[in-house]
Amino acid sequence: MASRLHAFNRFELKYLVPVEQAAEIRDELAERMERDPHSPVGGYGVWSLYYDTPQLRFYWEKIEGLKFRRKLRIRHYGDLDGVTDASPVCVEIKQRVNRVTQKRRITLPYGVARQLCDGRELVPHSAKERAFVEEVLELIVRLNLRPAAITGYQREALVGREADTGLRVTLDRRVRGRDRDFHFGTGTPENRFTVPPHLAVMEIKVNERTPYWITDLAARRNLNLVRVSKYVQSIEAFGLAPRSVFHIDEADYPPPLSHGQQSAQDAPMKAGAQ
Repeated sequence: MASRLHAFNRFELKYLVPVEQAAEIRDELAERMERDPHSPVGGYGVWSLYYDTPQLRFYWEKIEGLKFRRKLRIRHYGDLDGVTDASPVCVEIKQRVNRVTQKRRITLPYGVARQLCDGRELVPHSAKERAFVEEVLELIVRLNLRPAAITGYQREALVGREADTGLRVTLDRRVRGRDRDFHFGTGTPENRFTVPPHLAVMEIKVNERTPYWITDLAARRNLNLVRVSKYVQSIEAFGLAPRSVFHIDEADYPPPLSHGQQSAQDAPMKAGAQ
């Protein structure tokens, strides 16, 4: 059996981007980068089912800033309409070692992935995949992992060219999630926004160092560097844990006023000035 295992290490920076600026930023990035060949115009859906312990161990490791921490998830790329047991998904371990993000994953049919993660059964694999599959199963059994939250968003992706090989920038909007109905094929899921809908999350992923022109772009546009986790946002948005210092709250990032709202708000000021 051919290996379906994939692994890579990266440094990551995350910024909050007002949605009305996202297209401009994407176009500016496109002057130096290429559109990811897997990213169509308008982007693509990314849906992740996160597993955690009954005590939310992985959540608390993130909050406490442990230098080594892991997360287990099943990820589906694309539209959820028509998801079946045959649909390809990734079973992924994402871990942080100091400042480096490491991802290891295997692509499986959805039914087989559920057999591994929910049924806690060893599934068919190649010799190269054995260590990873056994690690996933050991984590699930030893820590009693179970589904905790689903996150979803629309992603546009660009990749570096020439001197910036290894650079990848993603813009994620409509970040939402749910704390129930954990099957990707659920007909009428109760999703809600977990990041205010007027904000997008821009992630910069590099193998070594961030190009100067990227940090210059962020500074010129007054983008906020944040330590946001979409999984943490979902856990806190649904009241599964208290809101932490990392939580993106709309009160801290209010939506921009429309022209009519600005006129109404300015009216008393103008009257007073007169």
